Amino acid sequence: MLFCLILLAVVTGCDGPGGVDPSDRLPPEDAVNSIDGLTAATQGNYNRFVSGGYYHYARHLFYMKEFPGDNVSLSGATTDPLFYSHTLGHKKNQTSADNVWTLGYEVIYGANRVIDEVEPGQSAERDQLLGENYFLRALAHFQLVNIFGRPYAQGRDNLGIPIAKSPDPDAQAPRNTVGEVYDFVVEDLKRAAGLMTQKKSNVYGSEEVAQALLSRVHLYREENQKAIEYANEVITSGRYALIQDSTQYMTWPTRSPEENDQTIFAYKFTEEDNKDFGAIGSMYYTSPSGKGWGEMYASKEYRDLLDQHPQDNRRGFIEAKRDDTGDVEQRNGYPIHYVKKFTGQGGNVTLSSPVILRLAEMYLNRAEARAKLDRDQKALSDVNKIRKRAGLSGDALYEVSELGGSQTALDIVLRERRLELAFEGHRPLDLWRNGRDMVRSYPGIHTETNIAPGLNASTTPATQTIPPDHPRVVHFIPEREIELTDMQQNP
Repeated sequence: MLFCLILLAVVTGCDGPGGVDPSDRLPPEDAVNSIDGLTAATQGNYNRFVSGGYYHYARHLFYMKEFPGDNVSLSGATTDPLFYSHTLGHKKNQTSADNVWTLGYEVIYGANRVIDEVEPGQSAERDQLLGENYFLRALAHFQLVNIFGRPYAQGRDNLGIPIAKSPDPDAQAPRNTVGEVYDFVVEDLKRAAGLMTQKKSNVYGSEEVAQALLSRVHLYREENQKAIEYANEVITSGRYALIQDSTQYMTWPTRSPEENDQTIFAYKFTEEDNKDFGAIGSMYYTSPSGKGWGEMYASKEYRDLLDQHPQDNRRGFIEAKRDDTGDVEQRNGYPIHYVKKFTGQGGNVTLSSPVILRLAEMYLNRAEARAKLDRDQKALSDVNKIRKRAGLSGDALYEVSELGGSQTALDIVLRERRLELAFEGHRPLDLWRNGRDMVRSYPGIHTETNIAPGLNASTTPATQTIPPDHPRVVHFIPEREIELTDMQQNP
């Protein structure tokens, strides 16, 4: 039966953060009889993004989206399935792929239970909660299709993931095309934006949250004017602001989402949800007390890019581990440069609330779309706004008249997206959806372990090139799903 394990999880429930109230698992007819029941059911769907143990959804999502990229360098072999995402040696029974698939569809089926039972127009409060479930369903479909389906720009007819509209799994649900999934996501988000009228905190859906995701979806679809329009809606809403103070900016991961005006939407982790060594940040950092694995570092290429401007505040997210003499320590011969975007919330080393959407991305979405519409000056103006916020000025800012012929406005935008959104799961897809190679020209285990077919890694100099049409740009559908259904596997 398709998604049999998912159905079991939806029926029996899952462990939520801090012991979620079991009302999120009430039968639909009970859950929607009152606002309290509907609120609890909806909260349960949010909780599925953060619930579970070591292999929780958020951890897999961020690792699988970021680790194929060139901002990171793995310091050695590891038994964690992140190894296969980083080396692109994906497995058909890869634990991370299996879990993100299962947990993602748990969110979808949980949202479907509410959507199936709640009629719009009964009250503003019920409409708000209904809209939030449309948003959650769209978000999960969008995240999954970008892991298991090829970039939209490579063709609408490529296989994506099954669209789930019912609270009950379909025993023979096929894979929909990438184009069909994107269309479905857009319609869900537009419906969500129209239903949500409450200005809730940034760990819940709202009209602006749906609009922010629509900006990203349309950017990925090369519908650039629409990407601009939705970015404008969010930017001009007045609900969010770029952090201007350098200290405040460099320490935003240490604060809860509600304390960050730049955050549009985040998965909220509380002290009760802390995953300790299973946290996202545990692979990026090891505290002086020994908390965290500290095996994945900022790549030399990314650090060199940052170091072009020593005044760039974003250098504060990278921390070299030094010995008593001041030299950078090494692990397996690789220099240790920790990443601190997922550590320190509330003083807890392994706690963070990973950001899904934030205001800087809206400026950069708009900049990329403008560059593709030959509005170079406006594109560079958006880029400069982000760079000024990062503490840059003078020659570190861009002018159309000074581009010469060696780079385009789009080159600059993509480089700024890399700098600003590093480690947040954007970089690999930003390159591949734009038809660009991922070139890892720096030392790391990726050049020592050539296990992905067709990737020829050279160690002199250390380089690995991943073209956008490589089969392992996407992960395999979990093998158990293939065995239980007639779904076609990724090549």
